[in-house]
Amino acid sequence: MSNSWTHLVRFIAEEDRQIHIGQVNALTYPDVGLAHRNGEKIEVNLITGSIYDGIVTNKKLHIRTLLSPLSVDQIPIIRCLGLNYKDHAREANMPIPDYPVLFIKPRTALNGPFPAKINIPKVAQDDTADYEAELSFIIGKDGKDIAESEALEYVLGYTASNDVSARTEQLRNSQWCFGKGICAQSTKHEFLSNLLTSWFLTGMDGSCPIGPVLVSGKALVNPEALQIKAIYNSNVVQDSNTREMIFGIAKTISFLSQGTTLERGTIIMTGTGPGIGMTRDPRIVLRHGDVMEVFIEGIGTLLNEVVYE
Repeated sequence: MSNSWTHLVRFIAEEDRQIHIGQVNALTYPDVGLAHRNGEKIEVNLITGSIYDGIVTNKKLHIRTLLSPLSVDQIPIIRCLGLNYKDHAREANMPIPDYPVLFIKPRTALNGPFPAKINIPKVAQDDTADYEAELSFIIGKDGKDIAESEALEYVLGYTASNDVSARTEQLRNSQWCFGKGICAQSTKHEFLSNLLTSWFLTGMDGSCPIGPVLVSGKALVNPEALQIKAIYNSNVVQDSNTREMIFGIAKTISFLSQGTTLERGTIIMTGTGPGIGMTRDPRIVLRHGDVMEVFIEGIGTLLNEVVYE
């Protein structure tokens, strides 16, 4: 008997070396990312159709290579929140913002889970490359001026992500993407909030790994109460919970859709907790050969090795 998916992976199959989407049994494989890294033979049920209307079939395939849940051509843009965790704001000695702090990544920033690698380009090989463990979600249908009460109906699913950042380039720039991309008059508060995005310019190719699994809201009932960790070379460097988010999922969707169409396939990154590399003493930076993991309860582990271009 077929049904709609709850735990979706995109992958190259052992059987035909082609790209497919499939349903993972979360009881058998509670952490697909680690299972794949460990060389386990992972069986999935083929999904027919697209990620938006896919139906789980009884046909079995096996994962040869895990890919990001969406491909670059399926993503119009990546929208991101900065300073969205109360514990991170305390760590940074910054006031809780009245409005979401916003920035964007281009879709070319998309990257996948292991065996995909985080490539640090020459411009960022200055000992300031950094990590940020984040919960991300995918918009499942176009929407504009979405009411908070209806916002969760627009979520296709949730996944783990890493907002890889080139801090030197980030700190020397500012951008007003939200105010320049909305057909409405900005308030003084919105303008000041957008100025804060000078801390968050992070659009390098491959700087947004996501995955390994896209979990639907049917299976992840409360995305705002999940443990989230960043693990650097086997050491936990971030350990927080999504309940620390200042602006939750519904409020974020409603805010971002004001006068602006949120297109299907948009990735929204929800911010990070305390413990990013630039705030630690001694400071942690991403160098060639390092391994970064992002673990989120109910989703599993996004794992990537770091390589210098």
